[in-house]
Amino acid sequence: MTLDFYNQNAQQFFNDTIQVDMSELYQPFITQVKPNGCILDAGCGSGRDAKAFMELGFRVEAMDASIEMVKLASSYTGLNVKHQTLESVTDIEVYDGIWACASLLHLSEKQLPLVIRQFEAALRPDGVWYMSFKYGDGEREKAGRVFTDMNEARFAALMAQRPNLTVLKQWITEDKRPDRDEQWLNVVVGKSVVKA
Repeated sequence: MTLDFYNQNAQQFFNDTIQVDMSELYQPFITQVKPNGCILDAGCGSGRDAKAFMELGFRVEAMDASIEMVKLASSYTGLNVKHQTLESVTDIEVYDGIWACASLLHLSEKQLPLVIRQFEAALRPDGVWYMSFKYGDGEREKAGRVFTDMNEARFAALMAQRPNLTVLKQWITEDKRPDRDEQWLNVVVGKSVVKA
């Protein structure tokens, strides 16, 4: 259902999001990623953030589950954006940073812990990961998309299962788009080096 929404509304979604200034949200993340590090833009949508990270000197890989978004993002960024679901990421210690902006929120509550475990595995030790969710509590469906909303308590419960991930920063923002009044929970987590 959610995938159908993005495939059918890809151009409109691209147009609505491509110009949104995200620089304020980048800062807590990129300052933690090593220079010239490799960032995965997981659920890249329009490719806006992937392009910004490239322009900041990072090596970037990008993926999206919507084939129509993949086409638009590839064209916009010049990257070979992968047509891939979040659940199918099986890389091991490849990325210095993972950027999951408004993408994990489309996973069900049941899927989230599994994907968080897979993404943790994909991060290099000392890697960092940004994720954002609409602020709230529980699963819901709205306008053809499924959302799992998150608040501080729910996120803390997720992190309790992942002792090697540490919350470096957690904060709430207002939606950057002019026609929205939603709040977002933003989190940057770091992966610690496991001592033998």
